Amino acid sequence: MFRPVALIFSLISAASAFAIIPLDTSSQLIISVRDQKLMLVQNGGKVATYPVSTSMFGLGDSWGRMTTPLGYLAIEKKIGDNVPVGAVFHNRRLTGEVLQPNAPGRDPVTTRIIWLRGLEAQNAHAFQRCIYIHGTPQEKTIGRPASYGCIRMKSSDIAELYDRVPPGALVQIIPDRLPKLTKPKVPRSETSNGVVAAAALPQNEMQDRDRLPKVAKAPRVLATNRVVAASALAAPPQHLTQPQAQTATQNQDQAGPTESAGTPTVEEMRMGGALAAERRKTKLALGKRL
Repeated sequence: MFRPVALIFSLISAASAFAIIPLDTSSQLIISVRDQKLMLVQNGGKVATYPVSTSMFGLGDSWGRMTTPLGYLAIEKKIGDNVPVGAVFHNRRLTGEVLQPNAPGRDPVTTRIIWLRGLEAQNAHAFQRCIYIHGTPQEKTIGRPASYGCIRMKSSDIAELYDRVPPGALVQIIPDRLPKLTKPKVPRSETSNGVVAAAALPQNEMQDRDRLPKVAKAPRVLATNRVVAASALAAPPQHLTQPQAQTATQNQDQAGPTESAGTPTVEEMRMGGALAAERRKTKLALGKRL
């Protein structure tokens, strides 16, 4: 049965004291002997499932037996960073060979090595027995018990898994089927009429945006019959008008009191125009009589 991670520490408290790499409970591998599958679990959700092969000689952890141990283990070492897919290892060292899947007549360890350490009494010899999760060129046997105690995977699968799990990640090998876990939920953006809504800005960006000074809108100029009202226009700057007033006052003081020629009003201009028109009519009438 699959046991919650919270119960692990009560089961492995004594064995974990000898572990070199600290446990990392954010990632866990669950290997089912019955299903011949490996499940990657992260943050409580299923991330991926891969086919595997456990031992053709059965289960156990006895010395001299090529069996697969059960129970809780941990990833103690990872060997093979960035080596070519299909690269051959001998005693955990690269030989320089690279084998293609299902290469005939060869059954070495390839691509990557994930070395396991037992955390319980039933798997205490796993590290010394060199129980690995590793790649194999014999990919046609993946999916049924065919190993000599290790957990075999396809080269492409072990290369992917290797990059996804950290040292110290928990590994549980169970005789039963894999537990039914759902995939972790990914937050989705809300949509409106088929348009994806923009993601909310981080809090620090929101605060920075709030600190920006707000620009005042320019005053609107009102218009009447497409003519701009004079009251809406800004008055001329004071320094442009003040000197002219002072100059006019100084001239009046120097010349003495004089009558200022006032600017005629609109009504006076109308009366003047009317008088001029009457005078012109009178001259035309006198010219016709003569």
